[in-house]
Parts: sequence; C-alpha cells; structure tokens
Amino acid sequence: MRRRFVTRRLGAVFRLVGVFCIIFSASMIPPMLVSLWYADGEARHFLVSLGVSSLVGLLLWAPGAVAPPELRRRDGFLVVALFWTVLSALGALPFILGPHVGFVDALFEAASGFTTTGATVLSGLDALPKSVLFYRQELQWFGGMGLIVLAVAVLPALGVGGMQLYRAEVPGPMKEDRLTPRLRQTAQALWLIYVGITGACALAYWFAGMSLFDAVAHSLATVSTGGFSTHDASIGYFHSPAVEIAAIVFMFAGGINFSVHFLALRAGSLRPYWHDVEVRAFLLFVAGVVGFCTVALYLYDFYAAFPALRNSAFEVVSIVTSTGFGTADFSQWPAFLPVLLIFVSFVGGCGGSTAGGMKVMRLLVLTREAVREVRRLVHPHAHYALRLGDRVVEHRVAQNIWGFFAVYVATFVVLMLLMMLTGLDQPSAFSAVATCMNNLGPGLGQVAYDFASVSTAGKAIAVFAMLAGRLEVFTLLVLLTPDYWRE
Repeated sequence: MRRRFVTRRLGAVFRLVGVFCIIFSASMIPPMLVSLWYADGEARHFLVSLGVSSLVGLLLWAPGAVAPPELRRRDGFLVVALFWTVLSALGALPFILGPHVGFVDALFEAASGFTTTGATVLSGLDALPKSVLFYRQELQWFGGMGLIVLAVAVLPALGVGGMQLYRAEVPGPMKEDRLTPRLRQTAQALWLIYVGITGACALAYWFAGMSLFDAVAHSLATVSTGGFSTHDASIGYFHSPAVEIAAIVFMFAGGINFSVHFLALRAGSLRPYWHDVEVRAFLLFVAGVVGFCTVALYLYDFYAAFPALRNSAFEVVSIVTSTGFGTADFSQWPAFLPVLLIFVSFVGGCGGSTAGGMKVMRLLVLTREAVREVRRLVHPHAHYALRLGDRVVEHRVAQNIWGFFAVYVATFVVLMLLMMLTGLDQPSAFSAVATCMNNLGPGLGQVAYDFASVSTAGKAIAVFAMLAGRLEVFTLLVLLTPDYWRE
C-alpha cells in the first residue's frame, strides 16, 4: 500500500513535469517563425526540438495521467527541480542542432538563458542566425518570470497544489504574499505586468534607435534581467546614451518586486515605490554605489567626470540587478572596483523580482537583526521588535533568512573549491561561482568575457550553480536529504 501511494505521488509529479514540457515545446514556434522570415535555415532544427520536447512531455505525462493532481508542499520542490533540470536539457537541443556545440556547452547555454544568468560559451554572436539569437533571448524571458507561474496562471488543473509550486518557484523570503485573493489571479497579474513592461521596453529601445529585431530581442533580456545580447559588444555595440538610459530604467523595473509594480499601477501613482521599505533601500543602495564608483573612476583618472558617471550608472545597475549587460569592461577598472562589483551582485534585486542574488529584503532583515543584537548587549533586558517599516518580521522568517544565508555561503565555498579543482585560478573560480549563483553573467579573470575556456567539469559545476542560485539553494538541497524521501 505504501509503495503504491509513493508511486501515485511520483506519477502526479511526472504528470505535471510532462505538462510543463509540452507547454515549453511551444516556445520553439516563435524562433521557427523568425527563421522562416529571415530564411536562415534553422526552422527544421526548431521543428525537431518541438517534436522531441512534446514527445518527452507525453512520455512523462502518460504514466501519471490517472494520478491525483493534488500536491503537498514537499512535492512542489521535486516538481520545480525536475522542471528546471529537464527543460534546461530540452532547451539545449536547438544549440546542438544549430550552432553544433557539444552537449555540455549546449546545456550550459540553455541553463544560462533559462536561469537568466547570461553567461555564454558562444562567440561571434553577430554572425549567428537570427532565429538562434532570438531563441536565446526568449529563453531568458520565459525563465525570468518562470513558466511555472505562467502555468499556474493559465491551467485550471493546477488550482489545487498550485501554492506549493508557487512557493518553490518565486524568489524571495515572503513567498506567502499574494496580490489578489486567488493564487491564479495573482499569477495572471504578474504575467500581465511582465508582458506590459516588456512591450514598453521594446518600444523604448526602438525609439532610441535600435532596429525592431534588436529592440524586441533586448527587451526580452532586459526585463528578465538576463543579459544575453545579439551582439558580442552587448549594449556597447550601439554607442547610444538613449539606449543606455532605456536599459537602466527597465533593468531597474526588472529588479523591483513585481507586487510593488502592481500596487503602483492600481494606485496610479509612484508613491508605492518609495513607501516600500525594500524598494527604497534598493534605490538608495544603488545610488550610493554609483556615486562611489563615479568618484573612484574620476580620481584614478580612468574617465572624465561625465563618462565616469555614465559608465558607473550603467554597470552598477546592470550588475546589482544581475542583468549583465555591458558598455564597458569593468574587469579592467582600477583598484578594487571589479571585486566590489562582484560583491554587489550578491545583494541582487528585490524579492519577487526577476533579479538574482540574495535579495535586498533578506539583507535588510540580517542588518536589522545585527543592530538589534548590538542594542541587546547594551540593554540585555530590553525587548526590541524586528521591524521593516510598519511591519514586524516574525521570528520564523528571520530564522529562515539566517539559514538561507548560511547555506548560500556554504554552497558558494564548496562550489568555488570544486571550480579550483577543475583548473581555474582562485580569482576566476571565485567570480565564476559568484556570477553563476547570483545569475549575473560576466565575471573576472578567465571568465571575464565567456566560459568557453572553462573545462567540461567546470561548466557542469557552473550549471548546478546557476540552478541553485535561481532556485535559491534550498529547493535543490532539500532533495538531497534522506528525510525528504521518507514518507
């Protein structure tokens, strides 16, 4: 009886993963149409990928077709982990069939796109087929908000158990917060806002001077904070202040909690942005780092005053939101600035955004908790509530954040040591793991431009780091504990 129960639960899990694979197969249609429009000869590769993805989805769905759709919270972790792993593998097919890269390189590129990391093993982007370039951007856009959130929005079958998937998928410490009373409506609202901001970004790029193809392609990577570009020189290819300003605005939009976007739209005012303690801290932090880098670059005679401000503003916003676009090679900046920017990537954007990193909300709680402990040393019998604005942070939430911080750092150290075992020097290993776990893209040293020279083992470690960072570590690590598999 117990074995039959476990089999039925796994059948339900595989059933959902199969549904997601079938949904994902539809993502091959837009690049197929782009291929036909530009006659670049890649349409057949996307057609094959569509067929394989659909077949895999059917094979996973069929055994669990009669299984109950209800999911427990623990099942949500397995669904999400399988979802990101299986779809990264399926997403590698067009790279294997098109640019003809090896499986590990193709998996790296697909996982980097899907997790919105933006690191790449490809070079000569300007000469690649338009459809392949568009597919890379599309992967990031779907990964930014998450196909699971999309599925919760559009599939009534996920109405039961959807919260378990939502909690395991959405980044940030406050996963129980909803915009609307019904979870499905919340997911729909998130995707409508996401689509709307992407459309506005594409128009802004087009008006700033990009071609229509580049405008649409870069809007997909900007709002998702992914960072893939259709050009080797990234945003620097355009040499346009207008393009850079548009990128900064919409990278910021991607790095802000989409719940706050919803509140601002509903109120018809910008006040919710400043009233939200996390967004306010995020804006002040970015402004402070931009000012510091601008002064440092000017004092070291690296740039004149205005170019120092222009490049600092773009690079800091790009890195703190984990987008990874570039107009300048920050790895060549003087003194400690390159390392500072890598550390900035650990902060990341707001919870509930498309940005990577540990999230501003968590670091705010850790900072307030540290201040509270210092005050307790002075007044040991006093009671100090842990507050963020008008909100009292529950002890359980604070404990969860401390646990996340400890596991995040420990995972980072282990992966960095493994990277060094593959042959990378210490600075390169440090930045490689940082850029993958924080879903950033560019690094320092050997990985300053791409991961092409990294060994196969190193790329495999990087893929795990990307997935761990996108799923905020716990979703993957909980599956490695014996308790998870005990009924």
